[in-house]
Amino acid sequence: MTPFVRLEAVAVSVPIANIDTDMLVPAKFLKTTSRKGLKDALFFNLRASDPDFPLNKSPWNKAGILISGSNLGCGSSREHAPWALLDFGIRCVIAESFADIFYLNCFKNGMLPIRLPAAQINALQAEASAASSSWMTVDLTQQKITTGSSVVPFEVDAERRRRLIEGIDDIALSLAHLGEIETFERTAALVQPWVGPIPKAIGAVEKRPAGGRVRLGAE
Repeated sequence: MTPFVRLEAVAVSVPIANIDTDMLVPAKFLKTTSRKGLKDALFFNLRASDPDFPLNKSPWNKAGILISGSNLGCGSSREHAPWALLDFGIRCVIAESFADIFYLNCFKNGMLPIRLPAAQINALQAEASAASSSWMTVDLTQQKITTGSSVVPFEVDAERRRRLIEGIDDIALSLAHLGEIETFERTAALVQPWVGPIPKAIGAVEKRPAGGRVRLGAE
């Protein structure tokens, strides 16, 4: 996972509450299991129906920060939503509140979700709406958002912050304990051999004679 330390990027404002994951990525794009190419699916219906939708226009078509309304990411738990945001280039999403599963999926995929009060969201959206003031910096080490006219502090869970900064996902976290896992597996195989797979040499094979009775025995 790519570490998240400091992000300097264009911020785009999509001031809509209750943006669900189907709005972020319509269901017809869920056939793929690849994370590549989903940038074209992001906000597909809004981008297709409205030429003036921010992501259709410069400089917001290169946005790296999304500022939205409350309850962002509600609806189904599809992980394609953060995948599409990341493939588009957005690594930070800012909202008054998030749906829980979407919020956690952001961290799992190396994206930083930031919760802020409504007044601060409104101020950031106002700056992001003007091309001249849309450039912002998100510093995770110092936990602050810097715009052309303000510095906005934010809070984030300390462990999730550490994992983002170090670029550690769930798999990497598990592999950090690989030695302990292997030791446990070896010990368990000795202490509880019946838990492991049955060797083929002594595996029972079902035999059904003509009389209909079942006899179990080794071949």
